[in-house]
Parts: sequence; structure tokens; C-alpha cells
Amino acid sequence: MPFSEANLWEGYPEETNAPYGIAKKAHLVHAQVNEQQYGQRFAYVIPTNLYGPGDKFHPAVSHVIPALIKKCVDAVESGADHVDVWGTGSASREYLYVDDAADAVVRVAEVHVGADPINLGADREVTIRETVETIAGLVGFAGELRWDASKPDGQPRRAVDGTRATKLLGWTPSMPFDEGLRATIDWYRANRAEAERPPTST
Repeated sequence: MPFSEANLWEGYPEETNAPYGIAKKAHLVHAQVNEQQYGQRFAYVIPTNLYGPGDKFHPAVSHVIPALIKKCVDAVESGADHVDVWGTGSASREYLYVDDAADAVVRVAEVHVGADPINLGADREVTIRETVETIAGLVGFAGELRWDASKPDGQPRRAVDGTRATKLLGWTPSMPFDEGLRATIDWYRANRAEAERPPTST
């Protein structure tokens, strides 16, 4: 860590993300072969953990930030004195605000640099503890955060080296973490029905 594009083929992906990671690698190989054989134009970006307005907050499909926002908002509304949080809080993640990711996708489509992978990151690693403490403060939850160390922390660290994106695209993310969280919380509170809509099966 931080993970660079050169590390992509070094060993089996981390267990909890392996099926997803292998599928993404297959897409990359497909893009590279089509580029070589048919001259098709591809750009392949690898964004780190995305968050922001429009995220999914239903417990069956939510990722860490929307799940923690929902827990803290629910606790404020119910008057609960504590929020249960899985793990120890020591694991870290790198979060990229959705508008920054969209800017990068548009940029890579404009400048097209080929089918080699390009990391998109926020250049800031945040522990789960800092994540939930920041969310709790922003939603106004002043109760206890109870860490359940019997539950898994997940992958100990997730962070990417975004140097290539900066060099090739002239792109860097601009959204400060707390401001991005505030915008996500505001959207969630204003769009509860949409945000918590159950996933549909196909």
C-alpha cells in the first residue's frame, strides 16, 4: 500500500473482494485485447471507494459510508444513546467523492490514454474510526460509539497511488472529506425513500 497499477497482477485479490476484483481484471484484459486486435478505443479507470449523493442506503446493499450515515441518523431520530459499529475501527479506506470520480471519467474520455489501468483516488487514507466519528459529529449524534471487536474489520488497508492519473490526465480530486460527507448526509435526509429503496431482483 498504496496500491499502484503495477501491482494489479501480483497474486490473488484480497478474499472479501476477490470475485469483484477478478471480474474487473477480466474487463481490463478484454479491453486491451480489443484495442490491440480491432483498434477500439478504451480507457480503464480503477476508482477507490466511492460515496456521495445518490448512494444506496438500504442495509442489504449499502457500503461503509451510507451504512454508517444511516446508523447515526437513525440513532439521532430515535434518541438512542449508542451506535454499534463493527470491528475495532483500525482498518482504513480511501474514499472518493462521486463528483470527483465523474470529473475523472469525463477527463479520461477526452484525453484517451489507452487501455492501461489508471487509479482514481483521493490521496487520503481514513480509518473507520475517523469515518464514523466524523459522520456522528456531522449528523449531531453525541452518544457512544460501541466497537464490536468480535465482528470483522475487513481488509486492513485500502489506498491507491493516484500518481498516474495526475500525470496522464492532469486530474486531482477537489472535495474535502468532511464537505463530501455533509453533502451526502444532506442528500440522504432529503431523499430517504429513494435512498433506502430495497434492491430489485432481476
